[in-house]
Amino acid sequence: MKRLLMSAAAALLLPGAALAVPQVFLVQNSGWMEPFFSDPSSQYKALVTEVMLAATGQGDAVVLASFNQSQPGAPSPKALLAERADGAQLRQHVAAVLSPLGVAKKLGGSALADTDLGEAVSASIGTALENKPGLVWLFTNNKNSPNNDQATAARNREFYELIHHGGAIRKALAFPLHMPVKGKTYSANGLMVYVFAIHDAGAAQLDALLRSGRLRQVITETPARLKPLDQDTVRLRPVRVENVPGVNFSTLPNGMLRADVDAGATATAKGGSAPAARIGWQLENAIYPYTIVSAHLEAASALAGEQKAIALGSDSVHALAPGKPQPLSSSLQLPVAQLPGKWSLAAVKAAGSAQLLPGRVEVRLSEQKLELSQAFRQRMAALFPGDPLPDIFTPPEQIQGSRAVLPVEVRVNYGIAPLLAALGLVGALLALAAGLVIALTRGRKVRLVVEGEPRTIHTKPGMRTPIHDKAGNKVAELHTTLFASTLNDLREGAQVRLEK
Repeated sequence: MKRLLMSAAAALLLPGAALAVPQVFLVQNSGWMEPFFSDPSSQYKALVTEVMLAATGQGDAVVLASFNQSQPGAPSPKALLAERADGAQLRQHVAAVLSPLGVAKKLGGSALADTDLGEAVSASIGTALENKPGLVWLFTNNKNSPNNDQATAARNREFYELIHHGGAIRKALAFPLHMPVKGKTYSANGLMVYVFAIHDAGAAQLDALLRSGRLRQVITETPARLKPLDQDTVRLRPVRVENVPGVNFSTLPNGMLRADVDAGATATAKGGSAPAARIGWQLENAIYPYTIVSAHLEAASALAGEQKAIALGSDSVHALAPGKPQPLSSSLQLPVAQLPGKWSLAAVKAAGSAQLLPGRVEVRLSEQKLELSQAFRQRMAALFPGDPLPDIFTPPEQIQGSRAVLPVEVRVNYGIAPLLAALGLVGALLALAAGLVIALTRGRKVRLVVEGEPRTIHTKPGMRTPIHDKAGNKVAELHTTLFASTLNDLREGAQVRLEK
């Protein structure tokens, strides 16, 4: 098994590989899969092809392998294809290796091969991916029966232990599909497609693939989440907001809640209490196929570096089925007092624009109890009759909490009034300075009488001009300021006076 996948691993990890993580596609061809290969109407191989094309982009490293159960002389998984994805060429190559693929038999006999799901996934992670980030896809009818062991419940439990407790698996989804087939030996109603995201980079690529919508063009079924069960289990959606004076709320296309605050509201908040808005939410179960039987709720906001508890209309949730919303009211206090006031320097700089304050609202669920939804149980019973699989979708006992985060953006809109006022002030100061300069530099005529003789003195503000009598003796000093002229150092008995 390891030898057969080593060449695939080498192809995946070549220098200069694409940024996307490599992907391994495992196609089950054990005895239980006989109707999927022998029924002329079977879409099994076509499904594998279309999923591969939807999940990969140009230049992505891919490995396609068949699997059943490894036996001496008959290793499993067996690599069928290892290359870089190249659109139409990949389709041709996949068709070429899948077309002759049939049900595997045990070596040296006519007995059909058994199945070991855990072995196939573990080999893909450890050998094909060499424990590095990637995606592992598994196409199976859920019959996990190594050595023809009929204790399928126990074998499935081992498989799910690998999923829930395997440290490398960050995210696991399952797509139960309706695919009725009838073969010579067996018949089946459905097929399961699993995808396992290995390490954080694998989880990020899987999230990006789901957001792109490419996979949904092939598989329209809602994926059942296996892991993680403590992240993004609920969604918050604001549906009604009671605006407060000076604050208007809106919801952006990306789900962000935006609060537009008038600059005047910041001054009000600084002088009193910050504005608080009543918000009506929809708390939606986003963890298909589980029902949140019960959980304790608490919420907090993180805005402007402050974390504050949010008062909720209810502190618990009960019987919240997948995709179903529960109304939830709250009071959200906005930290607008932390923002620059209308007449601050920051407001002048931001005139005509807005000051942005990013934050978030976080709702935490604790003491959480989950159970598989009845609708999913019924669907699984119809697709896989007699299969105990739904019982082992039961989440691990240690999964007791989760949280939902809604981004919030507080935006304070500053008009141009502060800028106009600042410009007006600057203009006034400049005019005053100009007037002062003119006043200081403009010459003045001062008339005075010295010993009965009228005289005219040319002077400027700040000048000190000596006054002499007819004999040439200094009898006084004329001091001129911005506002008046005065006689100083007047000699005793001198006849000097200013004319009015």
